[in-house]
Amino acid sequence: MIKKSDKFDTSADIVYFNGDVNDLLVDIPNEFVQLIVTSPPYNLGKEYEEKTDIDNYLKQQEKIITQCVRVLKSTGSICWQVGNYVGNGEIIPLDIILFPIFSNLGLHLRNRIVWHYGHGLHATKRFSGRYEVILWFTKTDQFVFNLDSVRVPQKYPQKKHFKGPKKGQLSGNPLGKNPSDVWDIPNVKSNHVEKTTHPCQFPIELIERLVLSMTNENDWVFDPFMGVASTAVASLLHRRKVIGAEIVEDYVNIGWERIRLAEEGNLRIRPMNRPVYNPDSPDSYVPPKQVALDSSYSKTQLQLFEKAKIKHKQDL
Repeated sequence: MIKKSDKFDTSADIVYFNGDVNDLLVDIPNEFVQLIVTSPPYNLGKEYEEKTDIDNYLKQQEKIITQCVRVLKSTGSICWQVGNYVGNGEIIPLDIILFPIFSNLGLHLRNRIVWHYGHGLHATKRFSGRYEVILWFTKTDQFVFNLDSVRVPQKYPQKKHFKGPKKGQLSGNPLGKNPSDVWDIPNVKSNHVEKTTHPCQFPIELIERLVLSMTNENDWVFDPFMGVASTAVASLLHRRKVIGAEIVEDYVNIGWERIRLAEEGNLRIRPMNRPVYNPDSPDSYVPPKQVALDSSYSKTQLQLFEKAKIKHKQDL
């Protein structure tokens, strides 16, 4: 069983605070967390936010981001996932207007990751939006990045060098390729296996990729706007500890229920190795997985990695 707390506790595995994130941040020490990953409100007037003018919105964000930088380790990363603010039919890309806040705080932008998905609202006066952006910043030039943990299958896994000193050897990394800065991951809509009542829910596999690449086991992950605990599930599945805040009590209750299901081995998620559905190739379908917080899921990922390393040595 994992140790749970609804207030900051260094001995807990998960801290899930029901309230304003600013009230939680005051209790978190300097340089305590390894990864901060979140999707803040977009100032659209959802139930978890109060719509305001854009200048005031930026001031609210700056206050929280400043405190996030304070609690982030020197080797740590911040991943701020945002879309567009929409007003009177005009869009304002939030990543563009938020970038100066991070830059002025001395952070270093490592990637502007485009998260592409196939479904969403259908626009009639502009092209329908089908992507959002993850701004990945680091605090220093010495940061954790475990690329091998998140490699994806090579397009041509058996391709070999045809000339030169490496002739006959595999030309691509047998552990897989770098997933690049464009991620094709379905968003959580009505038919998604992870769907809850939250209108803007993180897919767990998106967070898994960030957790695995930017943290190590037992590191702390922090989500200032944790919603229904997708970040918590992704972190706990891979033996990380997690802190989060959520202001809407109903979402917190749903989040705790998802964590309970994961403890029992009954939480269904879309697995990381499941490709986007292609109706022309129905045999490639990978069903949802039931996962448990007993490390078995994370161990399976590690076993696949070790198997690929062994095969690489044999091919050489």
